[in-house]
Amino acid sequence: MAEALEKFRADTRAWLEENCPQSMRTPMVGEDDAVWGGRNAKFANPDAKVWLERMGAKGWTAPMWPAEYGGGGLSNAENAVLQQEMKRINARQPLFSFGIWMLGPVLLEYANEEQKKEYLPKIVRGEIRWCQGYSEPGAGSDLAGLQTKCEDKGDHWLINGQKVWTSYANYADWCFCLVRTDTSVKHEGISFVLIDMTTPGVETRPIKLISGASPFCETFFTDVKIPKVNMVGRLNGGWEIAKRLLMYERTNISGFGSNARTDVIDIAKDNVGLDDDGALSDRDLRSRIAEHKMTERAYALSVQRAQEEAKAGANVSHMASMFKVAGATLNQERCELMVEAAGSRAFGWGGEGYGADELAVTRGWLRSKGNSIEGGTTEVNLNVVAKRVLGLRDTQ
Repeated sequence: MAEALEKFRADTRAWLEENCPQSMRTPMVGEDDAVWGGRNAKFANPDAKVWLERMGAKGWTAPMWPAEYGGGGLSNAENAVLQQEMKRINARQPLFSFGIWMLGPVLLEYANEEQKKEYLPKIVRGEIRWCQGYSEPGAGSDLAGLQTKCEDKGDHWLINGQKVWTSYANYADWCFCLVRTDTSVKHEGISFVLIDMTTPGVETRPIKLISGASPFCETFFTDVKIPKVNMVGRLNGGWEIAKRLLMYERTNISGFGSNARTDVIDIAKDNVGLDDDGALSDRDLRSRIAEHKMTERAYALSVQRAQEEAKAGANVSHMASMFKVAGATLNQERCELMVEAAGSRAFGWGGEGYGADELAVTRGWLRSKGNSIEGGTTEVNLNVVAKRVLGLRDTQ
């Protein structure tokens, strides 16, 4: 086993050295460097397209998915080696994808064979960009109260309703969406469908945030017709799929800030200055940054432990809510420290005299306010932890 793994490492290292362009071995400078794929994919650097195509053909954008659906078919150990070797050369992530992070895992579990063969290979190759149609104006924390209606019209489904906070819906090719197929019950009247965003009747309107960006949208469905085959799982069985997908979403959100290109220590060194011993001159700020870094490290080790337990077959799904709350809190704390460390430079919003990293501090701080809302509010996730982890019950 060890010998086979070492051979895999040698082969992987050789492949990466030959196929990863040099420009893809440098840190991303801004959001434009992120590759989301899709019908209208944009590449700030032509090498990014080459890197995606090569990794997609290899199945290494989703290394542990089955090879029969376009994935890499790697074992846990092999995937660990791949990640280590990519990190060794500072290789960029070839594809950012809600399809890989959230939709793909539930399709592998709940979709029929035809749906798996139709969508999974395209997700791996970055040919479809997805958005998530969950929250509604009247159904956020109480997601099961959603009212977007899906009616059976014989040879198709007819959808009418509205979604909100639909991330990047204005750029997406397809939407995985929760709809109400039975109005007589709540949780048991929800189904999970896939909607082509070019279908007549689909409209998106970007929502501008305080950070100046518009990553979220309102999405409207007016007499939208979709094929019967676009329903995943059984009729009225969407709530089970929704919960499983939320687990993957919260796990993904829990990593907020873990790969940030700007570090609070660097910001503090540049703006606060060092004393004669080479330490930050502001002792109080230095102490709080040190405490934050220790907590951050403990959190990373906890996530790693949970991943190892999952590999060993343990059910750790309940930890998704714990990690989502902790990860969001840590990122917000990190952004607060960065703004404080930046001092007056944190007032910068644009124009000459401000670098991209400095502007990212302020905008990142504003954006972090949404971390405790998206993917389930902190209050909702704490209730999940209280009930499912600690076993607490209402006493009233």
